[in-house]
Parts: sequence; structure tokens; C-alpha cells
Amino acid sequence: MHPAWSVVFLTTLIGAGQGLFLALVALQFYAVVGLQPPGQGDALFVAGSAIALALLVGGLVASFFHLGRPERAWRSAAMWRTSWLSREVIVLPAFMGTVALYGLLHATGWRPVLLTSGGGLAIDLGLVVGVVGTMLAFALFVCTGMIYACLRFLAEWNTPLTPVNYTLLGGASGFSLAAALAAAVEPQRVGFLAGWAIVLTALGAVGRVTSLMRNARLKPRSTVQTAIGVKHPQIVQRSMGFMGGSFNTREFFHGATAGWLRAVKPAFIVLAFVLPLILLAAGRAQRADDSALLLTLAFAVQYVGLLAERWFFFAQARHPQNLYYQAVA
Repeated sequence: MHPAWSVVFLTTLIGAGQGLFLALVALQFYAVVGLQPPGQGDALFVAGSAIALALLVGGLVASFFHLGRPERAWRSAAMWRTSWLSREVIVLPAFMGTVALYGLLHATGWRPVLLTSGGGLAIDLGLVVGVVGTMLAFALFVCTGMIYACLRFLAEWNTPLTPVNYTLLGGASGFSLAAALAAAVEPQRVGFLAGWAIVLTALGAVGRVTSLMRNARLKPRSTVQTAIGVKHPQIVQRSMGFMGGSFNTREFFHGATAGWLRAVKPAFIVLAFVLPLILLAAGRAQRADDSALLLTLAFAVQYVGLLAERWFFFAQARHPQNLYYQAVA
């Protein structure tokens, strides 16, 4: 398939925003139940919510470059009963609104206690909004991943690993960003956030490598013979049937060489997983005040790696129509 950079940026930006928001809510929850010490204020939550919202807006803006008629974008929500894309279009703005409300509650300090448990746990409005946002974040991960996983004719995507990897990779990049932000705003939170970033990055590596191994074993269900309806054992295409390219040859094939594809795979594994794990571990081991540079570098390197990973995700999918247009595929 042809990787559209608008979709590459959409999926990686909103994934990082979702992961960052999940990191904030997880930190607040751990503090409420006593597994983390109380914070020094709301600066981390306010700044984190603002950055998460900026990433989500950036992803939404990027998505408009993928539309032929952007003024009709609202119609994409009409098929919500059957279309994962329509569901994503509905869930994304709902999640963005929740993130904005979560940040506003922390910025104003207006978080009335709604429930107090017998153990003395105080559940305030901010945490309730955070839980709602968490459910929306996971729903958005599922919707985004299922847009591709539901396509049976693209075997590389048609697997539960697709939404799982979208969730793990978005969570990993978001927690890495949260750790870098905490190093600058509230250094005592670095150990918790960087630790979870390491766990999610490692799980993301396992999930992505598993999908690569699975895809390497796939065998096309169609052949040249079935593509044109001729059963002769030896068929060679001499022409693609056009004087030049067409929509089919542009949109369903990436146009890169086999050597480029072989180079991208190890590159994104190193950039998205290996180097971030090293940098996160080093940053976590440093004194909290000195870890900001390492953790910021970990997120930056990981995001570049995820751009390459997402490009490869789209490019690796072999559309059946390319059996017919072998002159360019």
C-alpha cells in the first residue's frame, strides 16, 4: 500500500497524545490509592493535558490533508453502525473534549470530592473525568487499529495484533513523553513514569516483532492466474496496460525498492525500541534533576522510530490488485 504521510502523522500523534493522557490518569490514580506520594501541585497535569491536546489537534489537522473534500469531513461520521472510521471520527473529538476538561479542572483546582470510600479514599471530579477519558482513549485505540485490522483482503493487517500494537506503541510514546515532562516539572515522578515507559516499550517491541514474524510467513491467497482468470502455469506481464500511471498504481503500491524496505525494518526497530529502552533506563537511573535531557531524547528518538514503523506498516501491506499491475508492483 501507499503510505500517506497525513495518516502516518495522524496515527502517531494521536497515539502519543492518548498515551500521555493515560500516563497522567495512571499517576493520579496511583497517588489516590497511596501507591505514589501526593504531588506538589497540578503543574504536571495541566502541562501534560495541554500537550496531549496539542498532539491530538495536530493529528486531527494532519488527517484533513488525506481528504479529497475536507469540507465534507463531517459526513465521515454517518456510517458509525458499520464503519470503524466513523467510530474513530466520533470518539476522537469526544476524547479531545475530555482531555480539555481534565486539564481545566486541574488548572482551576475545582475538583470536588464525589465519593469517599470506607478506607478513606477520596474520589474527586478530576479522577472521574480521567477514568472517562481513559475509556475513550482505549476506545480510540481500538477504533484506529480496527480500521485496518478489519480488512480481510490485506492479510498483513487482518490480525488482532494490529489494534494491540497501536495501543502498546501509543502508550509507550505517551509514557516516554510524560517521563520527560515530569523531569522538568515534577522530578520525583520520573521513576514511576519512566518505569512504565520501559515496560510498554518492551511490550510494544514484542508485539511488533511478533507481527513482523507473522507477516513474513504469509502466503498470498491470490496468484497472477487468479488475478486475470487464466490458468496457464507460465504468465509474464509485458505491460501494465496504461501509457502512464493510474490511481491504482499510485494508491495501492508504495513505490519503494526492496532494498529500501529491508533497510527501514531494522531502522525502526532500533529507533522505536532499542535506543529508547537504553535512554529511558539511563534517564531513570540518573538523579531526577539530571534526567530531563536523556528522557527528552528518548521520546524524540522513539517518535522518529514510530514514524518509520508506521510507514512500514502501510507499505508492507500487499494489495491484491498489485498482482495485476506487476509492472509497477
